[in-house]
Amino acid sequence: MQEAQFISLLWLIGILAEAMTGALAAGRKQMDLFGVVIIGCATAIGGGTLRDILLGNYPIIWVENVHYLIAIAFASLLTVIIAPLMRYLSKLFLAIDALGLAVFSIIGAQKTLALGFSPVVAVVMGVVTGVFGGVIRDILCNQVPLIFRKELYAIISLMTASLYIGLSYLGVTEWVNLIMCLSFGFSFRMLALKYKWSMPTFDYQAEIDTHGH
Repeated sequence: MQEAQFISLLWLIGILAEAMTGALAAGRKQMDLFGVVIIGCATAIGGGTLRDILLGNYPIIWVENVHYLIAIAFASLLTVIIAPLMRYLSKLFLAIDALGLAVFSIIGAQKTLALGFSPVVAVVMGVVTGVFGGVIRDILCNQVPLIFRKELYAIISLMTASLYIGLSYLGVTEWVNLIMCLSFGFSFRMLALKYKWSMPTFDYQAEIDTHGH
């Protein structure tokens, strides 16, 4: 299997898993089936779509290949049917989500470099691809996005994309680079979940001035 086929397969697994996590988030907000599909699609392809719009990279992949959109919608609706089983699959979904985070971060950086942008822009777009689907999901579901809470999520995306760029510039073979970055991003996320690693938070509780000063 070629590198491109391998990363495409992982990307497909990632977007379908993200669609299902989006659908579950919609279910927790008691949305109708249309809402489930919209949240599923936003979660799965929101980050990649935003990246391509920012970079002016058209046509966007799901516009060019509409079968991806159909697959995401199907995965979202399938989640409604198998939702009672999800409690038994939670660990599997956490693992797939961790893999998806690493894959999306790498793909975002990879595509940005291929378009001729600088390494710094490539890292930023790796993060956009990795986390902004979740940001859109959380905003639409009216909750504080995961990346703005204590969990190590965006920082893992940032470090994974940076590692990929760094190894690329050191001339590391693409296969080796992919395996190293996937292993790093996946392992870091799973360890962060297991040991509850988190970022420091800023807690500012100002007293309300009733005199208008």
